[in-house]
Amino acid sequence: MVPKDDRLLRVGILGCGPIAQFAHLESVQKGRNTTLRAVCDADAGLAERFGAFYDAGAIYLDYDRMLADPAVEAVVVATSDAFHVPAALRAIAAGKHVLCEKPIGLNVAEVEHLARAVEASGLVFQVGHMLRFDPGIESARAFIAEEMGTMLAFKAWYCDSTHRYTMTDAVQPLPRRGADAIRPDGDPKADRARYEMLAHGSHLVDLARFLGGPIRSVRARLREKFGARCWFIDVEFESTAMGHLDLTVPIRGDWSEGFEIYGERGSVRARTFNPWYYKSSDVEIFHERNATTTRVLGADGHFYRRQLEAFADTILVGVPQRGADVRDGLASMKAMAAIERSVRTGEPVHLDDTTGAPA
Repeated sequence: MVPKDDRLLRVGILGCGPIAQFAHLESVQKGRNTTLRAVCDADAGLAERFGAFYDAGAIYLDYDRMLADPAVEAVVVATSDAFHVPAALRAIAAGKHVLCEKPIGLNVAEVEHLARAVEASGLVFQVGHMLRFDPGIESARAFIAEEMGTMLAFKAWYCDSTHRYTMTDAVQPLPRRGADAIRPDGDPKADRARYEMLAHGSHLVDLARFLGGPIRSVRARLREKFGARCWFIDVEFESTAMGHLDLTVPIRGDWSEGFEIYGERGSVRARTFNPWYYKSSDVEIFHERNATTTRVLGADGHFYRRQLEAFADTILVGVPQRGADVRDGLASMKAMAAIERSVRTGEPVHLDDTTGAPA
């Protein structure tokens, strides 16, 4: 167990569904600088079960009541994607800091509105891109910043597996689902390509931005066969480095995720594991100066807890924000909108041309 600090951020979690059960409830309980002040879910069974199990200070069935609790300093938005922006806006209006699950929203226009509200509030807003807190990926970013020099090329892939639920069901507890949980209108998965880009592509795009820097434009192709979808995306970074992203969902084989980076004074090769194993990415860094390869062990691979601790550090002691902020979330949403437009038109799309566009 991680020892607790003297000052703890008092967190309320909105939503007690699978992502909260698998990631956020445990993270708040284990975090060295966090405590679970409250949980909130419209389903009384879920709220009471997990509020009691994780020792929440209060249990709410109404979001506005939780937001009115003066002891709640920050909110984790762990709802369905369609509710991310509305829930975050209500939290900001109530003066609460926000850690919001990815994707930050469903389209560029609503995220632009959210970004304006966040910036006017002065509150801390962080997007739940937990890969930024993977120790292996952190080591790659440090190498890029401190030693690698100019980046020539970046390529990354995210390939979900037809067998991923067989594997994750073996390591996760059985998720509890409530009969009275609030669900979005319609079926969010009806448009599979859109759903998979938001759910999985958001990880890939944020990783590219985290390691490669801001993206200027994209050119994308999409193929759909036998129930699988494959995006090949050519990326132009503002640094002029070239990039290639491969999002394929699902492949007939094992989970495959990773990246390679080629730079002036070295290179990086990485394999990233299914997140529910809580295992740091296996990252090998080659140093041209002495022809050696280094690899960080990354024994603490609980990146959900680590992202929450960083969020709390920013709020409590003013540590510069390390996680993805609202502008990062907006940039990723613009990139996904640009990918969708490029698939439709067959042309490259500049991210600046996606202002106000749907995803």
